[in-house]
Amino acid sequence: MRKTSASSIRAAAELLRAGGLVVFPTETVYGLGARAFDPAAVRRIFRVKERPADNPLIVHVADEKQLARVVRRVPPLARRLMNAFWPGPLTLILEKAPDVPPAVTAGQRTVAVRMPDHPAALSLLRTLGEPIAAPSANRSGRPSPTTAAHALKDLRGRVAVILDGGPCRNGLESAIVDARGRRPVLLRPGAITAAAITNRAGIPVAAPGRDSPAAPGARRRHYAPSCRVILVAPALLRRGRVTGLGLPGSGLVHRSPWKGRRPAFARRLRGAVAAYARGLFSALRDAESAGASTLFVETVPDRGVGRAVMDRLRRAALLLESPDGRTRGLGLG
Repeated sequence: MRKTSASSIRAAAELLRAGGLVVFPTETVYGLGARAFDPAAVRRIFRVKERPADNPLIVHVADEKQLARVVRRVPPLARRLMNAFWPGPLTLILEKAPDVPPAVTAGQRTVAVRMPDHPAALSLLRTLGEPIAAPSANRSGRPSPTTAAHALKDLRGRVAVILDGGPCRNGLESAIVDARGRRPVLLRPGAITAAAITNRAGIPVAAPGRDSPAAPGARRRHYAPSCRVILVAPALLRRGRVTGLGLPGSGLVHRSPWKGRRPAFARRLRGAVAAYARGLFSALRDAESAGASTLFVETVPDRGVGRAVMDRLRRAALLLESPDGRTRGLGLG
């Protein structure tokens, strides 16, 4: 790992020009990047991550010139959203430019593109002088990396350069919006809420339909640590009624007080839902490292940023304990 600096960013840009891969920080999660217009390097991303080829990548840009290489045109809705949220954690689905390699888009006619809000990411893009295709810097299906150490654990020996920019500010992937038409279609919730997008677009966000393009990172089973994850309603924690919590091998990630038997691993993420989101992926990884075999994770209200948190948790978990004490499978395993 190398701390982000002018010299380390120049070295990373040189490696990208030579067809290599680089791990770099963003405000959301760490990315595993290649030059977007280098098909061989892009295919290496899929091999290194063990990522299915039908899961498209997000292309990162630093300015209008780079954007123009990636998309055929910018519709009025997309321009309004860019003006409101870029640089920032919003990915837009647009019609791709002809030269974008099929490996980037999973063969679709659309491309996912965003401008990151992180000084190291923007500096790398500007130093390189061209767009970077980058999914999260983890093995496919694992919790997203919010520190350089997380990326190193998953990709040790698979990449030559990891730029360490410290913990990610948001700790949650970008929202993904199909902005090709007149109405925004939310394909993946993220740090920017549906309400904020609706406010800026001037029209309510729509749900995806049958003809919506495949979105990066939207597979059903995703974000999962090696231990079994069970979601727990806050009311059960407050009542101290969670079956199995406190037994050997159990772990807990929570916001509400827990007065029952203390599990082998416990991480309380206090504060607003945004703070819970910021610490969630790190807590999942820490529980795994601590040897937890079953991890109980408290749910949050399914609105605002909580909608994005619950989207990730439902895809990481196998079971949900509801307030009435009933356990049901989530059908994601």
